[in-house]
Amino acid sequence: MKRLCCCFRRRIPKQFSENSPSQSSKVDMENPSEGNANNAFQSENLEENVRTMRNSSDINIIHNHDFSRGLHSWHPNCCEAYVISAYSSSIEGNSPKPGTYAVITNRKEPWQGLEQDITSQVSTGSTYMVSARVGVSGALQGYADVLATLKLEYRNMDTSYLFIGRRSVSKDCWENLEGTFLLSTMPDRVIFYLEGPLPGVDLLIESVVVSCSSSSWCNSQSKGSPLFEEENIITNWKFDDGLNGWSGRGCKVVLHDTMADGKIVPQSGKLFASATERTQSWNGIQQEITGKVNRKLAYEVSAVVRIYGNNITNADVQATLWVQAADMREQYIGIAKVKATDKDWVQMQGKFLLNGSPSRVVIYLEGPPPGTDILLNSLVVKHAAKVPPSPPPVIEDVAFGVNIIANSDLNDGTNGWFPLGNCTLSVGTGSPHIIPPMARDSLGAHQPLSGRYILVTKRTQTWMGPAQMITDKVKLYVTYQVSGWIRIAPGPTSPQSVNVALGVDDQWVNGGQVEIRDDRWHEIGGSFRIEKQPAKVMVYVQGPASGIDFMVAGLQIFPVDRHARFKSLRRQTDKIRKRDIILKLSGSDSGSLLGTLIRVKQTQNSFPLGSCLMRTNMDNEDFVDFFVKHFNWAVFGNELKWYWTEAQQGNFNYKDADELLNLCTSHNIQVRGHCIFWEVENTVQQWIRNLSQSDLKTAVQNRLTGLLTRYKGKFRHYDVNNEMMHGSFYQDRLGKDIRADMFKTANQLDPSAILFVNDYHVEDGCDTRSSPEKYIEHILDLQEQGAPVGGIGIQGHIDSPVGPVVCSALNDLGILGLPIWFTELDVSSDNEHIRADDLEVMLREAFAHPAVDGVMLWGFWELFTSRENSHLVNAEGDLNEAGRRYLALKEEWLSHAHGHIDEQGQFSFRGFQGSYQVEIFSTKGKVIKTFAVDKGEEPLIISIDL
Repeated sequence: MKRLCCCFRRRIPKQFSENSPSQSSKVDMENPSEGNANNAFQSENLEENVRTMRNSSDINIIHNHDFSRGLHSWHPNCCEAYVISAYSSSIEGNSPKPGTYAVITNRKEPWQGLEQDITSQVSTGSTYMVSARVGVSGALQGYADVLATLKLEYRNMDTSYLFIGRRSVSKDCWENLEGTFLLSTMPDRVIFYLEGPLPGVDLLIESVVVSCSSSSWCNSQSKGSPLFEEENIITNWKFDDGLNGWSGRGCKVVLHDTMADGKIVPQSGKLFASATERTQSWNGIQQEITGKVNRKLAYEVSAVVRIYGNNITNADVQATLWVQAADMREQYIGIAKVKATDKDWVQMQGKFLLNGSPSRVVIYLEGPPPGTDILLNSLVVKHAAKVPPSPPPVIEDVAFGVNIIANSDLNDGTNGWFPLGNCTLSVGTGSPHIIPPMARDSLGAHQPLSGRYILVTKRTQTWMGPAQMITDKVKLYVTYQVSGWIRIAPGPTSPQSVNVALGVDDQWVNGGQVEIRDDRWHEIGGSFRIEKQPAKVMVYVQGPASGIDFMVAGLQIFPVDRHARFKSLRRQTDKIRKRDIILKLSGSDSGSLLGTLIRVKQTQNSFPLGSCLMRTNMDNEDFVDFFVKHFNWAVFGNELKWYWTEAQQGNFNYKDADELLNLCTSHNIQVRGHCIFWEVENTVQQWIRNLSQSDLKTAVQNRLTGLLTRYKGKFRHYDVNNEMMHGSFYQDRLGKDIRADMFKTANQLDPSAILFVNDYHVEDGCDTRSSPEKYIEHILDLQEQGAPVGGIGIQGHIDSPVGPVVCSALNDLGILGLPIWFTELDVSSDNEHIRADDLEVMLREAFAHPAVDGVMLWGFWELFTSRENSHLVNAEGDLNEAGRRYLALKEEWLSHAHGHIDEQGQFSFRGFQGSYQVEIFSTKGKVIKTFAVDKGEEPLIISIDL
């Protein structure tokens, strides 16, 4: 066998940003996504897609893809490689077909691997699908991650790296590593390589396939055809034809080959443009693309940008779409946003979809403060490739319920723990022996705690506390529950917040928070999940003010088998959502019905399951069809908010809300009114902020009168003053009584509407400002002032939900006796199977709890949700796993029964509340009747006259 060893320039450690902003209205909904855009279009393919790639006529651009010619065209990077026959493989199961595979060994760094130069084989604008058959061997226990990466080299610029895909691989097992990439600019050199396992672990590669998603693209590319111009709908996308097709949006546009005395040069090509003399943040460079985009198709956008001037070193640059409809209605669609700097070019990427047929469409860049230039090197807008479904993550050998914290009981002193910062750790005794309630609900019967605690003293910063490294103990895509007891030493005169935090590389992850006002022991609980392979994970406890000692006892972090709880939730659901039903048949020949076949089918469950929608969604008949089929309640994303109905003082826009309301009414869909006011200052339009106290009071009264008089009796609920736990704009300016007065006035104007409070992070244990205890105090305070609070809104923007944590919050709030609604539920994961699990947890917990009267999703269609990766339906209408899980639960919550009529002329069954159809197959033919089952504990007798 032939062995090679060579070494190229050492790479700079890379950081990947894998979030991209969802398409949203110009004025975003609650909790908008502000993540950076992707560096490349990424996905993981199912095996079917891989087979299609391998079996299609697509051209594989990788030379010697199966190592049948040894290591020809391949190069090991700072390591050694050789090729052996698969017949001699010691790998069992999933063995490769007879042939050869490469072994990459003597690896000293994770980034060392096997690479191939593909510069001449790729071009900009095409999506390339990647599939590699990989394995690992050597000193390995558990799993190792194998990564596919592109190294992009530019003249006079630092080398950059583009993440393609990742696969967790166990020893002696072959796996498929899959992904896609797209180049919006052409580097001087493109290197494809495989890397990832820790030093000392050998990387095995059987084959690599990299092909275009269209064989015609590959064929034209292989002939050297400039296919990008045919793909990109942007005219003169790299300014080769000067500024043809481009213009300034309220500013001047200038063409450059260099700027700043030659310090700024194009990242690619020869020219770039600047939007200069900007006097407003919305000024920028633009191009009209009317007639080039089609409705109901998703488009991906990629731009290379930077900023210059005005002593601004970094600022947000945003790509926005201005759309004008035939009726002159305007819409602004935020496509993508990136933090740009004056030092380097950065890539911004996003997606958009048009629901209707516009009369004009303009794409433009905006965002930085006035006086700062926006520089654009290239802009790509093309039809987005279909994202193959993500496979279920490979999760093996998870010890559910087993604490991953070492020496949690402190039997070995503080061994395994270390002080974060210059604080002191010691062990004391006298903490609770019982497990905190939320953990007990997950773990069941459990050994008592040791009664020992860590005492933290000599703290000089809030972040100082006990810490422990858990890098090797955390598994990707596993949901972990956090539990412990916390106590503050006597002395503080103000409430102290304590937080169990995780440092995941350079990111802070919230594991749970609690606010403590006394020296008793308090439960702290929360949850988290990690979905990207970290280099290090540290758990630590922090939070009280410097100088305040605190104690930690029985800290546990354990993986949760969330499905194990579903069995008990089904029993609880049966108890509170079903009812015994007796169909009592009567008629002229009822005596001859004995033994007659009867079939009962539930047509709709009456439990409210709704979603947010926006006016623009009405123009997409596919969206509307899904919505009216699968939801029975609605809420408007923006169209009823004050900043929408009166953006400028005295100029009212109720047209959008009217049209949405008419759509819902025509399909017998009930509607929540969201919201009359919003207490968070940055959501309040500028003209309201500028009002004097007396004028503001008048404006508030006019808002109440105008809205509730116009829609009297049409909205079943109103969120009166949104997010009062997180904002105080009106209270600060008009006094504490204004909040209760808003409820009182709203009730006077529309007594039929149920008036809700509404806030976020109530149910997840991660925000002390809106904990269940504080929310209860807030509601009781409003009621004591005479506010007719009729319902409790929990928004439900939640990550990695754990049933007992959510249920604990519902139990606490349930003591108020008010109906609880999840008003804006969404869950987010880049893996749709994990997203489906999260959604199922939340829906089952809600449906099984007697205090919950309804659930509203905060959107379901990709690009029309407020959080990235929270959709149930992909942009062009394909149902994903989260959507299938939602529909499966809806089907599970329908009751069907069949049998024969007994001697009393009756048929009995137990069913969910809602609407039913019954078929009786008598000797005279089939008789069809309908009936409804409402809420109640006593058996319901339905008389059916034949």
